[in-house]
Amino acid sequence: MIKRGKSINMFLINGDVNGCIKCTLKNWTGIAYKIPRKEIENLKDRDDLNKSGIYFLFGISDDLDKYIAYIGQANMRQNGRGILNRLEEHKRNPEKDYWNEAIVFTTSNNSLGSTELNYLENRFCELAINANRYIIKNGNTPSFGNQTEETESDMEEFIEYAKTVMVVLGHKLLIPLTITDNNNLDNSSKDIPLFLTRKNKKTGQLIEAYCKQTNEGFVVLRGSHIERNDAEYLNESMKKRRKFAKIDENNILQEDILFSSPSYAAVFVLGYNRNGLDVWKTKDGIKLKDLENNI
Repeated sequence: MIKRGKSINMFLINGDVNGCIKCTLKNWTGIAYKIPRKEIENLKDRDDLNKSGIYFLFGISDDLDKYIAYIGQANMRQNGRGILNRLEEHKRNPEKDYWNEAIVFTTSNNSLGSTELNYLENRFCELAINANRYIIKNGNTPSFGNQTEETESDMEEFIEYAKTVMVVLGHKLLIPLTITDNNNLDNSSKDIPLFLTRKNKKTGQLIEAYCKQTNEGFVVLRGSHIERNDAEYLNESMKKRRKFAKIDENNILQEDILFSSPSYAAVFVLGYNRNGLDVWKTKDGIKLKDLENNI
């Protein structure tokens, strides 16, 4: 299926690229806002933000150096206030002091009722957890409830638009690290699985890992075998990533992890420095450096 282009309109509310941004798409009733935490008070007069909607709170974990997200919903209240009022409550809550910006979704016709909001919150949480890019702070999420097929179809379309807008506004929260598209495969290095095989000289244990190149970088795939011993010279940042990765008692990686280069991906697997262009190979033994040079 051919992917079509989309026209997205972004409006810098106060003219600052780091300030509040309003985002809309042609032929979509949805409206999105990106709001820095300290700018919330400046948006009280915006009718869009007094409607019902879904919101995302974003921050960074100081301990794990990883993005954090919380997903919630806000109904329009009897006092005529909606999403913005909910954000103000979160800002006053000391248990949610981790977030520094919010992205909210509402509609131009205020068509999101409790049924739609429950469905969207549930699905967005599910997508975020499955994508595994951020630490999700939600506890319990509402069930789908009894949805008509018409409502489910409308909400799934809303979600597809929202996923696109979310990326444009700077967060790939809902997008998996790797996506298999059998209709769009070619012979480029990005579509060929890469393998790394090494035997630990001390233990004789075989290390086998798998990697895929994407438009973002190199993803070490779930199911890869990881060497748990670190070289003494390994930098603290990499030691931290290896320590906190989800690796089971058999040293098998339980999540996909993105790296900016093939060498960082190789170091993560092996625990010592290696040139990723040399050690990552196709199943036919072609090195990544030769693959990229079309040899």
